[in-house]
Amino acid sequence: MKLSDFHYDLPEELIAQQPPEERSGGRMLVIHKASGHWEDRQFCEFPEFMRAGDCLAMNNSKVIPSRLLGNRPGKTGRIEVFLTEAVSEDRRLWKALARPGRKLTVGERVEFAADFSAEIVDRGEHGGRTLRLDCEDVDAALEAYGHIPLPPYIRRPDSLEDRARYQTVFASPPGSVAAPTAGLHFTQEILETCRQRGAATAQVTLHVGLGTFQPIREEKVEDNVLHQEKFHIAESDWVKIHGAKRVVAAGTTTVRAIESACKSGSSSGSTGIFIYPGFQFQRVNALLTNFHLPQSSLLLLVCAFGGEQLMMDAYRHAVQQKYRFFSYGDCMLILP
Repeated sequence: MKLSDFHYDLPEELIAQQPPEERSGGRMLVIHKASGHWEDRQFCEFPEFMRAGDCLAMNNSKVIPSRLLGNRPGKTGRIEVFLTEAVSEDRRLWKALARPGRKLTVGERVEFAADFSAEIVDRGEHGGRTLRLDCEDVDAALEAYGHIPLPPYIRRPDSLEDRARYQTVFASPPGSVAAPTAGLHFTQEILETCRQRGAATAQVTLHVGLGTFQPIREEKVEDNVLHQEKFHIAESDWVKIHGAKRVVAAGTTTVRAIESACKSGSSSGSTGIFIYPGFQFQRVNALLTNFHLPQSSLLLLVCAFGGEQLMMDAYRHAVQQKYRFFSYGDCMLILP
């Protein structure tokens, strides 16, 4: 399978740089797999597609302010540190990316504030570092000095608004370095309307890691390996998911968590599941998802779920109709 088969042309002006004015104000391309047709709708109409016996599953992982700006003591020049994964129970030891990496050798310190610094304790590949945070309270320090890690295709600094809008309304356990973006569209009112229509709601936790930013490098799709990400599904939520007539997954990360649990037989762990066309889905029946980058693992997952030809045609339609793409963009609902 060739990676180049999953390319589409996207004008840069269609990449959303700001969230929609209203959280639920985006457009929604509804695709019916069985008939192969689609409708141009609005996300606020999403509850119309929910019915009794459905379970709407969502990823509740919370984005941490994981981008830090500092400097080496006594030296000029800004150092940027991007925390990617906590590797100790007390969350003081982290894997990270650093820029410019060549200046940060083992033993170097980076100061972010008078009461917040880090020491480089190990070097990895591609600018990777392991560092130890030095502060009184990690979460408080990140909230005070960290920046929201907006994706690189959003070409502006993060703002105070992003603290709220690059986060779902149901975000709870902190751990992600990128938002589970399909969930960004939901308001509490929309969720309540779904419940009123007879659908259950369930939450999964999959902490979105560095892999969401990593391009696929091998042209032969099957030769690629994805980063590991931690997931957990509480027993009460798994009962709802397992017992539903139809599982509607909000986002590719939710799909990864559910299908990983089905594959492993465990509701928690670490997964590097790579879903591409030919994958046999065991539990997810419908998918709400944002539009993804060309030749990305997320686009491959969507094509696996909806069918390669139908999905690529739908993407080209979305470009023609000037949908807004990527994290702050519009969404697609794929129905059986």
